[in-house]
Amino acid sequence: MSDPIIAYCGPAPLPADLWVRWNLDPVLLAVLGLAAFVVVRFGGHRPNDRVFGLTAVALMAVIFVSPLCALSSALFSARVLHHVLLIVAVAPLLALVFPAANSSRRISLAALATIHAVVLWLWHIPGLYAWGLASVPAYWLMQVSLLGTAWALWNGVFAAMAQHRGGGGDGSQMVGVLVALIGTIAQMGMLGAIIVFAPEPLYFVHFLATIPWGISPLADQQLAGLLMWVPAALPYAAAGLWLLWRALAPHETTP
Repeated sequence: MSDPIIAYCGPAPLPADLWVRWNLDPVLLAVLGLAAFVVVRFGGHRPNDRVFGLTAVALMAVIFVSPLCALSSALFSARVLHHVLLIVAVAPLLALVFPAANSSRRISLAALATIHAVVLWLWHIPGLYAWGLASVPAYWLMQVSLLGTAWALWNGVFAAMAQHRGGGGDGSQMVGVLVALIGTIAQMGMLGAIIVFAPEPLYFVHFLATIPWGISPLADQQLAGLLMWVPAALPYAAAGLWLLWRALAPHETTP
């Protein structure tokens, strides 16, 4: 019998049946197939753009089609891994392949980073998190808002990096990019720390589902917080270090 709390990925699986819990939703498979077609037909103009785009589609298949979808019904840590893959792997790959048009009218990076932070924190409030799993529309609102705001932030970061690489950026712009990256690392680390150090489990959807997996709800929550705290920060840190390296590298001068 389906668990009414988990509307899309289905009831929490037991370890013995995890690998038969593939999500073969025909609408989802059609959307992923269309996404792959769009990447091949229209995605970018650089040699690696198709590779980046198809990798993003493959990662979305891992997130939504593979047994990870079912496992995220059981373990909060699997759900956080799902979210981390969306915002620090799928989003930047899509931003590389499909940059936003009208770059001169972009929202400021500070605003993009703030919007993404608000969306991320809202969906990890226990009540909103549970609501995001309670119906199919709410579930997809969670996914689209996390991915969309992360794509917008990464698009702004990559646009600034490309402008700097082409010699069109200035010092204040680079400071703004670094502030956005550091701010994102800080807010994700703070959210992860709150989840790690909470004295009791916060996400009631997973209270009973973790036991068959040999992990307590609190330990599962602590693992989820660590995923949010450390691995999720690495891509932002890598982008910031690249900018610093470019800023500090000696510039060639013509005689």
